[in-house]
Amino acid sequence: MSTISKILIANRGEIALRVLRACKELGIATVAVHSTADADAMHVRLADESVCIGPPPSRDSYLNIHQIVAACEITGADAVHPGYGFLSENAKFADILEAHGITFIGPTAEHIRLMGDKITAKQTAVELGIPVVPGSDGEVTSENVLETARKIGFPVLIKATAGGGGRGMKVAKTEGELEEAFNTARTEAAAAFGNPAVYMEKYLGKPRHIEVQVVGDGEGNAIHLGERDCSLQRRHQKVWEEANSPALNVEQRMKIGKICADAMKKMKYRGAGTIEFLYENGEFYFIEMNTRLQVEHPITEAITGIDLVHEQIRVASGAGLSVTQDEITFSGHAIECRINAEDPRTFVPSPGTITHFHAPGGLGVRVDSGAYAGYKIPPYYDSLIGKLIVHGRTRVECMMRLRRVLDEFVVDGIKTTLPLFQDLVANQDIANGDYDIHWLEDYLARTSA
Repeated sequence: MSTISKILIANRGEIALRVLRACKELGIATVAVHSTADADAMHVRLADESVCIGPPPSRDSYLNIHQIVAACEITGADAVHPGYGFLSENAKFADILEAHGITFIGPTAEHIRLMGDKITAKQTAVELGIPVVPGSDGEVTSENVLETARKIGFPVLIKATAGGGGRGMKVAKTEGELEEAFNTARTEAAAAFGNPAVYMEKYLGKPRHIEVQVVGDGEGNAIHLGERDCSLQRRHQKVWEEANSPALNVEQRMKIGKICADAMKKMKYRGAGTIEFLYENGEFYFIEMNTRLQVEHPITEAITGIDLVHEQIRVASGAGLSVTQDEITFSGHAIECRINAEDPRTFVPSPGTITHFHAPGGLGVRVDSGAYAGYKIPPYYDSLIGKLIVHGRTRVECMMRLRRVLDEFVVDGIKTTLPLFQDLVANQDIANGDYDIHWLEDYLARTSA
């Protein structure tokens, strides 16, 4: 199938292991890269070859483009899969790989740049017919911030143009709060992203966070694989995701999916991507597009039976998509819980050695994790140590299965967020699918008091 013979996986942890498994299923040789802190990582143990690319700090290893390109040249890797995070949405990285004759398993550098800046992404979305949140036409400055806010109508949300994750994001509910919110957002944006530019949107009170999975072949063919509901968040970080969303019906699902797939056809988008929306009162409002694989992609795989990493590799190799839109069916319901090495109440990171590790099993259960008993979690990286994915014929069956497997999951020696999910799966609002993007933080505030 593939003209790609050897893939270097430019990542670590569970996503590196996830990509490695897909490569092995396709008969493609693998190269793992790792920092000195990750020498004993599971993906390093299982890869055909491994290369140490530097000391623990990310900037000296996983973000070191020159070291990764050198690793490709040393091992003869003819393609790179970036996973998510690190260099996955770095247009310069994609350009450099192309210049060295190495295939980047992802979108073109042009599309990464286009959708990587929030202002140009929103302008592009409008041109492609994707519904957007009412907001500024571009960057807001001290000269036009008040006029822009009055035009949009309070409350307003001020956001960094260059970033995400909640940094450089402030709400102004009244004119009296505007100046402080604007200045704080610019200061945070400059500190986090090296770019103080901000833009403004209408602030929605109780929206859900809905995202649509798309895949394109770069030749004008594209499909959507339904939506995921990622509304359960804390500090703008996703915690629990569902596919399909409890808030949407089939008609809404197919309508927004078609809008997104048609937009990707117009763009001639290549590879996997996710178009993210706020959803309130039956309306979708574009937030951003992630030009990469998402952490929560397994729940889409569960309900469609389509391996998204396989699709990424097929497209990158020039083989095109394996399915047409008409061939895609949606079956049952899936939920993903992100298991982090954190205190389940304060979310303070908890690095250290895992003394016991037992992953649950059974029908409809998947655990994506590179953790094992004796594995030492380094303090240098993201605290995600695994993802629990549960699939059932209905949402009720899925929730009951999740309740069962959470009781089976054992991770000793460190603190994890498993107890939080045991609380959530027993909560009536969650059982009813009745929550929005503020629900989890409100719940934590209430139960911690």
